[in-house]
Amino acid sequence: MIQNVGMHIQALDAMKKYPSALYYKGNLGLLEKVKISIVGSRKPNQYARELTHQLATKLSNAGICVVSGGALGVDAIAHKAAGSANTIMVAATGLDKRYPSINKNIIAGIEKEGLVLSQFKEGTPSQRYNFPLRNEVVVALGEVLVVSYADENSGTMRSVEYALKMGKKIFVLPHRIGESTATNKLLANKKAEAIYDLDAFVSQFAVKESRPIIEDEFLLYCQSGPSYEEALAKFASKVFEYELAGKINVKNGKIYLA
Repeated sequence: MIQNVGMHIQALDAMKKYPSALYYKGNLGLLEKVKISIVGSRKPNQYARELTHQLATKLSNAGICVVSGGALGVDAIAHKAAGSANTIMVAATGLDKRYPSINKNIIAGIEKEGLVLSQFKEGTPSQRYNFPLRNEVVVALGEVLVVSYADENSGTMRSVEYALKMGKKIFVLPHRIGESTATNKLLANKKAEAIYDLDAFVSQFAVKESRPIIEDEFLLYCQSGPSYEEALAKFASKVFEYELAGKINVKNGKIYLA
């Protein structure tokens, strides 16, 4: 179900203008996690594909949420590697559409287990001027921006421009001369740092205190951010008991761990 976010997202204050509307499907609890934005070309080379997958997997395993834009190439790889339950996709269309259609299964999984956000009302199709707006939200949500692969004058470089304006650090994968010319130029101009060691990079942002292991069946269920109605149907009295005990919170018709 498409809903209005109905809460202020502090990370988006970095944008030139805070979104006048923001809609979502999924688990708003992901907004509270440490987040890294990953963007790049729709046609990355094999090296960038493999390293993007490894990086997103390592970030997710370290408890870090991966943010991207749901596009072909780098975006889709990052979402898939992070896992549906630990990724945020920012859409460039209304949330009644799954664009691009080739990624519809990935998007459906994120809607169910992760979080999909959009500034655009239902029915809004993919239009050229939507993508820069989408990119600005992607960049704002992350602690830093990682660019896996980008050529000069590409759409990815709009994301880089936003990161520079927001004062966010930019990281890139090191590439051979003649490949990913835009990221190599960022390195040469000292506007980005290279990721030479994936584990060392991830360790900078990894959650220092791991959450206690949850063995309670109901609390495990609540980790996925179920709707209040779904939880009532499945667990009945436990919903009221745990809410009174302060173990869960109810926000915008969804249940989250306290």
